Amino acid sequence: MEFRTKIEIDKPHFQIEPCEEILFVGSCFADAIGRRFSDEGFPATINPYGVMYNPASILHTIERWIPTQLEKGKLPRIVFLTLGTNHVYRLKSTGEIVDNCEKRPQKLFQEEVLSVDTCVDYLRQAVVLLQKHRPDIQVVFTVSPIRYRKYGYHESQLSKATLLLAVDKLMRLESLDTLDNLDNSRLSYFPAYELILDELRDYRFYASDMLHPSEQAVGYIWERLVDSCFSPAACQYLEEWRPIKQALAHKPFNPESKEYQAFQAHTQELLAAFRQKYSIR
Repeated sequence: MEFRTKIEIDKPHFQIEPCEEILFVGSCFADAIGRRFSDEGFPATINPYGVMYNPASILHTIERWIPTQLEKGKLPRIVFLTLGTNHVYRLKSTGEIVDNCEKRPQKLFQEEVLSVDTCVDYLRQAVVLLQKHRPDIQVVFTVSPIRYRKYGYHESQLSKATLLLAVDKLMRLESLDTLDNLDNSRLSYFPAYELILDELRDYRFYASDMLHPSEQAVGYIWERLVDSCFSPAACQYLEEWRPIKQALAHKPFNPESKEYQAFQAHTQELLAAFRQKYSIR
């Protein structure tokens, strides 16, 4: 008997290759997944200007980050954008949406809820800007499964629904010639939100605050991401990296022993060969 609902994940039209550079922008869930890529040796850039929860702030990061990358020569081929909420805060004195209130008094800001169409517009601008500088760029959208208790759980669900509708609408947009040459064929959605709420669906997969996914849950999402998005070469890379990573993390009982010194020397030899094979600096 099957005691859970299994989320079927369609294979995307691209594959992640070994040691590929990837940008992660969005909520703290983007941090969690991005760190997993980094731990596995991928050169991941994770929220270069801090955690960004809403579509407007994600656009602000893309606008600031692209010039710095162009100075280095190019943009990565793959970008993950993780949406957390459609709630934004405007500075009353200027009307601008701020990315971080920087612990300033709440009375200085006005909270606002973005509509589906407004979210679509911010995300469209971010995608168009990325595609302008790298036409083959692949943008993967995820919606964070982290709930926002401060809104109330019903409002939190409405917020997630708005984001899900916005991503779906962006990926289905037609009449592309009138939309700044948006190429939505290079947009994908990975169902991290659904994996937590519909497949795992148990409080044992949440951290102690009962809001954030546990380390085990993030690990499961990572496994499903590997299965659906990684190339055979990237999967082989992970298999080869796993024992070396475990050896590097090994804590000896007696670090001065000859046995451990030999073990460490052998591990460094394996690491050097691995780095050479995959051209890792």
